Amino acid sequence: MTVIEQMGAKAKAASQSLAIAGEKKNAALAAIAQALIDNTDNIIAANRIDLDNGEKNGLSAALIDRLTLTEARIKGIADGVLEVMALPDPIGTVISGGTRPNGLRITKVRVPLGVIGIIFESRPNVTADAAVLCLKSGNAVILRGGKEAINSNKCITAVMQDAIESAGLDRNSVQLIEDTSRQSSIELMELTEYLDVLIPRGGKGLIRAVVENAKVPVIETGAGNCHTYVDASADINMAAEIIYNAKTSRPSVCNAIETILVHEDIADKALPVIKARLDEKNVELRGCEKTIAILGSSVKPACESDWETEYGDYILAVKVVSSFDEAVAHIAKYSTGHSECIVTSDYKNAKRFTAVVDAAAVYVNASTRFTDGGMFGLGAEIGISTQKLHTRGPMGLNELTSVKFIIEGDGQVRN
Repeated sequence: MTVIEQMGAKAKAASQSLAIAGEKKNAALAAIAQALIDNTDNIIAANRIDLDNGEKNGLSAALIDRLTLTEARIKGIADGVLEVMALPDPIGTVISGGTRPNGLRITKVRVPLGVIGIIFESRPNVTADAAVLCLKSGNAVILRGGKEAINSNKCITAVMQDAIESAGLDRNSVQLIEDTSRQSSIELMELTEYLDVLIPRGGKGLIRAVVENAKVPVIETGAGNCHTYVDASADINMAAEIIYNAKTSRPSVCNAIETILVHEDIADKALPVIKARLDEKNVELRGCEKTIAILGSSVKPACESDWETEYGDYILAVKVVSSFDEAVAHIAKYSTGHSECIVTSDYKNAKRFTAVVDAAAVYVNASTRFTDGGMFGLGAEIGISTQKLHTRGPMGLNELTSVKFIIEGDGQVRN
């Protein structure tokens, strides 16, 4: 039995006790939150090793930001744990029920998925976010992070395991694969005997690799080629603020926009205002011919690949469109189905946009940066599902459950 198979067996055993853990789960979460605070210095020291390695290996500024843990960010992670703790426990919730004519009492209730595997990249906060959501929803989890954050992930996992054990639960409820080679990912993708579902959380390449190679069920998450369409009736200043926030507040995350589409009737007035705001963060613009004609040579000519790229950086593609329909067609062609936005004062166009645009989250006059479990009132999230089966959008506690039918009788037999 390989190391990862051993982890799978331990996780399976832990999941059976978690399914009936009740209030012990909240006790474990409270212990985790406090332990993260108490071990802040140790976590930051481990993270510093990852940051030094990242800088030596030439990681971009956006990726370094994604990797960085500070005292404030660790406090934010701990606060997120407490928010999840305060949420209602979904396990055992009766979804529906009734009594059949033959007297059978049938109820449909929420149950854990079982053992969840999560493959993610360079955001060490995912280690805690994923673990606590799985724990609260009664699932054991096997985490496999990227090499960029391995020291941070090992430290955070050890802190959480000790806290879980102190609350009387199996420390193997949360495990981390410390081997960051490609082989460990492949082994996890093939762990059919123990793994109930696998969730990739990261860039387009990671998600595609997992979807194409996994032998266990996969929930696709994260790839975010998001758009904001500035309609002909849009408030220009509102559009500029929304775009500025959606691009620059944290460009490395999946709910940041990568392309703006501007109606030609408003482009002459809107684009200079939008550019002036983006210039405050030195955002590089890559535009179509009409965009360059309006904004000048400071805009780089866009090529086909720019429309389909998730930059994760201070880069934004810009296209002037002739109509609402052209904007929607562009989004349909290039969107990853994550988050899409229209800025408009036209009620009919707003309703049409929300009806026809196929994405997990569709916005009217608001930044796509709100696509987040915390912002949606779900607590921390495991990821943003961009598929349509089982769950879609931010994945909170309910999305990490399955259902079970419980049938109670008085000796009934079927004729």
